[in-house]
Amino acid sequence: MSPPAFSRRPSRASSWRALRRPAAAAAVLALALGLGAAPAQAGAEYPFRDPALPLQQRIDDLLGRLTLAEKVSWLHQYQPAVDRLGIGLFKTGTEALHGVAWSTDVDDGGNVVTARGTVFPQAVGLASTWNPDLVRRVGSAVGDEARGHHAENPRVWGLQLWAPVVNLLRDPRWGRNEEGYSEDPLLTGAISTAYGRGVQGDDPDHLKAAPVLKHFMANNNEIRRDTANSSLRPRVMQEYELPAFRAAISADAATGVMTSYNLVNGRPATVTDLNASVRRWTDRALFNVSDAGGPNNLTGSQRYFATQPEAAAAMVKAGVDSFTVDNTNGAPTVASVNAALEQGLLTEADIDRAVRNILGVRFRLGEFDPDGGPYGKITKAVVDSPAHRALNRRAATEATVLLKNSGLLEDSGGEDPGRGSGKSRGTLPLDPSAKVAVVGPLARTLYTDWYSGALPYQVTPLDGIRERAAGTVDTEGVDRIALKAGGKYLTAPTGAGGDLRLSAAAAGETEQFDVFDWGEGVVTLRSVANGKYVSRANWSTLANTQNQPTGWFVQEQFTLETRADGSTLLRYAGYETAEPWFGPNVYVKAAADGTLSLTTAENATPFTKETVRSGIDEAVAAAKSADAAVVVVGSMPFINGREAHDRTDLNLAAGQQALVEAVHAANPRTVVVLENSYPATIDRLAEKVPAILWTTHAGAETGHALADVLYGTANPAGRLTQTWPRAGTGLPDILDYDIIKTGSTYLYSKEKPLYAFGHGLSYTTFGYQGLRAVRDGDGHRVSVKVTNTGSRAGDEVVQLYTHQHASRVEQPVKQLRGFERVSLAPGESKTVTFRVKTADLALWDVTRNRFAVEGSTHDVLVGSASDRIRQRTTIRVDGERIPARDLTRTVRAADFDDYAGVELVDETKASGDAVEAASGEWIAFEDADLGRGATGITLGVAATAASSVEVRRGSPTGRLLGTVQVPATGGLYRWGTAAAPIAGASGKQDLYLVFRGGLRIRDLVLTR
Repeated sequence: MSPPAFSRRPSRASSWRALRRPAAAAAVLALALGLGAAPAQAGAEYPFRDPALPLQQRIDDLLGRLTLAEKVSWLHQYQPAVDRLGIGLFKTGTEALHGVAWSTDVDDGGNVVTARGTVFPQAVGLASTWNPDLVRRVGSAVGDEARGHHAENPRVWGLQLWAPVVNLLRDPRWGRNEEGYSEDPLLTGAISTAYGRGVQGDDPDHLKAAPVLKHFMANNNEIRRDTANSSLRPRVMQEYELPAFRAAISADAATGVMTSYNLVNGRPATVTDLNASVRRWTDRALFNVSDAGGPNNLTGSQRYFATQPEAAAAMVKAGVDSFTVDNTNGAPTVASVNAALEQGLLTEADIDRAVRNILGVRFRLGEFDPDGGPYGKITKAVVDSPAHRALNRRAATEATVLLKNSGLLEDSGGEDPGRGSGKSRGTLPLDPSAKVAVVGPLARTLYTDWYSGALPYQVTPLDGIRERAAGTVDTEGVDRIALKAGGKYLTAPTGAGGDLRLSAAAAGETEQFDVFDWGEGVVTLRSVANGKYVSRANWSTLANTQNQPTGWFVQEQFTLETRADGSTLLRYAGYETAEPWFGPNVYVKAAADGTLSLTTAENATPFTKETVRSGIDEAVAAAKSADAAVVVVGSMPFINGREAHDRTDLNLAAGQQALVEAVHAANPRTVVVLENSYPATIDRLAEKVPAILWTTHAGAETGHALADVLYGTANPAGRLTQTWPRAGTGLPDILDYDIIKTGSTYLYSKEKPLYAFGHGLSYTTFGYQGLRAVRDGDGHRVSVKVTNTGSRAGDEVVQLYTHQHASRVEQPVKQLRGFERVSLAPGESKTVTFRVKTADLALWDVTRNRFAVEGSTHDVLVGSASDRIRQRTTIRVDGERIPARDLTRTVRAADFDDYAGVELVDETKASGDAVEAASGEWIAFEDADLGRGATGITLGVAATAASSVEVRRGSPTGRLLGTVQVPATGGLYRWGTAAAPIAGASGKQDLYLVFRGGLRIRDLVLTR
């Protein structure tokens, strides 16, 4: 689930987690009093309570006993109790992305309840294990803990879990990168299927918990996320976007999808037809939900419907079963659905279909079984159990990626035959007898993210290293400053903290602040007085009250702006300052009595910044006193990249970069631990420092996992799940979803990356021999022998890619077709076998709107990363030759072969795609068979003003064959036709439609 997409002013709750007002708490109390669970024996005699009956018979029985009013009420996220049938409240949605996190419910203080339990590595870290079996075990533990919390408080902890996120990581700037798995649909599908299966449990008829995939679909940007249009040409949709969702649904490893905020081809995803897509991938009932606030966006920011009843009807007809909106208050949803029924926009049969879907999952959760089903006896005792702690440590360890380790064979080239001896010694593993300097802003702490639960304990990187090293010295390596103005210093209270004031004449500890640089100019200030972070409290003053930066607007963000005269302005940089309503009052001003407020830059107080202690100087001294240095740098998950905020660059914070470089200059045996949630352009560090480890924010066991890898107890085998570009690599517009046209991701990029998709090193070496690819039924069986040629036991992630030689369309540079993580002792070999079905090699044929396998030769490539291919062969795939286009039959305009500048939009508000274009933009239909000559063209058009379309041959500036004059049709959804004669169109041609003026085209046909 996500917070509502619309802007919130300070007068509203400052966070979606903080619905957080007494009124919200009162609403929950009202639910508790009025909608409480009925006595356990109520309705026990009804057939729907009998688990011996077939599921559909039980559903039919219960559905037939519900009134229309009761059924309508169940379309809201808080499905009220039905006391007369002994049915209790059912609440959708508990966040469980990498452990049970939080609930949409609130406690008596108005605070959203956060779970305290096992926080596993962030989702991108789980995928970096490339180990579906491990991820399934993690999912099972999450399902257990969801049941445990539910057993304690079923009102707060619902068993429908809004996880996993399967949105593809096509753009590394996406603010929610940490939530996804991979830029590749096959890997994403395998990991999401594993997680979902674990959450659900192994019982064929019952669910431990019900995973819901987020966010359907093409949701990989936060900027304008509720109004931006993800324009998906058919190949991108069918070959890239949909497979990521199809995998888990078709494997019955998920029980529904959550619709995303964005528009897909001009139509809000909230009303994109799920019946024509996800429901066709399984015979199981799917319980689909909207994202938070999505129903209201339809008439609000998106202005797609004039009234809420129209919006509600469209959602239900599109296959959305539950409205996530208005917190605990179901009345607006009920009113809009009832109005839609009264207006004839919906029928009771439509409501019944949605409620059937809901019941299909609620029954499988065991809710209506007398004993709660096979998972009904799980208790809170499972939460944070020793077994889950051990699993968490393993997951964090396996997720760790060794990016660089000088002295090993990592630079031996893409065709390395794997004959390395494994005797070369890198900087890692560290010697336990060595003294280690542990340095960096993330060395002493663990951070959680927006979708994390609360850590029940913490093992920091420093803790983990201290357990192993003979001796340690540590420092965070951050500057400690004091701010002075008018002869007085900025002072913070001790204890729990409070308002800062300009008051003290000298800079003692209460006047000092540690400055943490998070990049893009943003810093946080930690008060030395009490160790808490400075925050903009009560939407006005500054106070040292926060344990870590948090909340929706993250009010702990500041910048220190140096003026020409050397003075410093303290600027508040919380996320809400980007909202248009916030205004220019973001600079700190001290009144005559020392109290602080926000004002404009012109009226701000100029401070003198005094450096009490240099972080770099301390770090250098520590590094010089040790045998080796470990520098822990990275991100703070609430800053510079998180929900609602994309990153503007991929750089490591400048202050952190300088820290690493200074430590390395002081001690060449420096290891960098990069702890963040996304690719970073660390080219300079990759050139200079000898060893680099990458991990996500990996939960309470982070320190143990890092120490296991640093000291060689565990041999790293994590692999990157997305491409890390080099500094200076041009990235396309984040709103451009056409990875084929833009050459994005490892699939289509021809750029040399800093670290490739699938990259990751080991402390041992592996050899590959004897690659074979033989025909096997409806595909090919590919096998390769992998041998541990080094002196340490270790895991290798064997990756299979293919590349098609000849094709009608542009093919991926290479595409992942299979992978397996194998464990090998020194000298041990294993034959790894993959099966590639011929159908898996199909492309989406836009000329016939179906998948097609072309007859072609394919490279078969096996290696340890997408750029480290160790063995290769070829296979011949029998298939068809896609015929020339027949434009004498009506062709959808969206099925073009190439284009410039156009956008795919909605033909109607219910279905269909069309092409929207401005003057000078064009679409092309290649290899069109015009026979002995075409004499005319007819276009299906919609336009608000008169325009025209030029028909050209060979190129957008090629020979003009004719011009279609398009009159205004009366609106973008008022479709008509426009025709014109053409001349010179014969034989096989590439046909171009060049637009002169703005209009929409839905189809075209040539006449002879």
